[in-house]
Amino acid sequence: MKQHAPIEKSADPKLLARYTTPMPSVEERKAAGKALRDQVPHAEHAIYKAAPKRADPVALLIEQSKTRLQNLVPIRNARMLASPFAFLRGSAAAMAADLASTPVTGLTVQANGDMHVANFGTFASAERNLVFGINDFDETQTGPWEWDLKRLVASAVVAVRFMGGDKVLCEDAARAVVRSYRKRMREYAEMGNLDVWYSRIDEASLLAALSPDARKIAEKIMGKARERGHTQVLGKMAELVDNQQRIVEAAPLIVRETHTHDGHPIGEEIAITLDRYVSSLPDDRKTLFARYRLVDVARKVVGVGSVGTRCWVLLLSGNSGDDPLFLQYKEAGASALAPYTKAPTWACEGQRVVVGQRLIQGAPDIFLGWGIQKNSAGSHFYIRQLRDMKGGVEFDAKNVRSMPDYGKLCGWALALAHAKSGDPAAIAGYLGKSESLDDALARFAFAYADQTERDFDALSKAAKTKRIAVAQSAA
Repeated sequence: MKQHAPIEKSADPKLLARYTTPMPSVEERKAAGKALRDQVPHAEHAIYKAAPKRADPVALLIEQSKTRLQNLVPIRNARMLASPFAFLRGSAAAMAADLASTPVTGLTVQANGDMHVANFGTFASAERNLVFGINDFDETQTGPWEWDLKRLVASAVVAVRFMGGDKVLCEDAARAVVRSYRKRMREYAEMGNLDVWYSRIDEASLLAALSPDARKIAEKIMGKARERGHTQVLGKMAELVDNQQRIVEAAPLIVRETHTHDGHPIGEEIAITLDRYVSSLPDDRKTLFARYRLVDVARKVVGVGSVGTRCWVLLLSGNSGDDPLFLQYKEAGASALAPYTKAPTWACEGQRVVVGQRLIQGAPDIFLGWGIQKNSAGSHFYIRQLRDMKGGVEFDAKNVRSMPDYGKLCGWALALAHAKSGDPAAIAGYLGKSESLDDALARFAFAYADQTERDFDALSKAAKTKRIAVAQSAA
């Protein structure tokens, strides 16, 4: 009986080889990662020294603010002046410049680009289950995994200091991040590709990973998050006016405007914007979105680093007034990592954000989409749901003892994001099983926390000397 090869020969053997050449095994990739320790020893990651010609962090913020809505820049400055932790949250560009000169292995992932402990939380999956993960992707871009992890451990130290924790607690939190990242990356290295892709940090897994005290805090956070579905948000963000739901204004943070900053009527601009957004949605989402109609729109100030970018809240209604859909329009600029990587450029920065989020978030929003606006600047944007069962930790003194537990969750979520987009076996091989990288990154975290406090002091001085304008209220 004639035997047939599993796959017949192709007229283009190179094309066939692209899909049939065996991939290196997990053990081979681990070994390759381990070998990188000879080129970049773990101890080298401990070093942080400001470059002799380090850019003035205040000058970087001022330059970044030139493309933002000028009447909102003082609010951004005020929010960053709240604490060194707030400063770190708003200064991804400054830290990206500092990280660019630190050692890397050459292993790349879809980096978040703005990794810090306040950039995590709970949100709803498409099945309406609560999951934990990264929740902001404005700076995402292909880059070294080390940059995300270093920014995250530094933020843990800055946050614990802000919350009133001592040096021991700062170190425990930083080490918890790295230890969890190492442990989870080893697990993902041994899993099948689809198993990694479908992995999520669900409610049961999250609670099982926490100590009893931290579990109580998490349960309270998730309880509040369940109350933040669209119907509940409607009662907080909108009110009935002439029998029609309208977004409640809270100037200067939520304002209804008739024209954009460059004079276009809001109605005309939003119609064109939505048309471009819809064209980016998958066909099944287009069908769902077509069942909603726009009711109201208002400009909204959000976050710390994002303040001054063009951001809007859109209220849409479905079958009735109590069938709302809240969407958030956010302007998307180039990633803070862009000047320091060789990542491909995007025709639309909003698409960069959406593709990055879909790649590394455990349960990406079903309404993620993007486009380029009509206005004179041709603003790039993306759209997502607003406050859909979202919840997060409050960074205050009452939660400071739980920060090592929280750091453990953050390290886990970051490992999952990097495993989805990079080579978990190679990264795991480099990380190893010892605590040598934990030691190094804890030292780095303290050194960079000190740098953050110096930069915060520089911003405070700039405010006192009127080099920057500061709003009286930024709540």
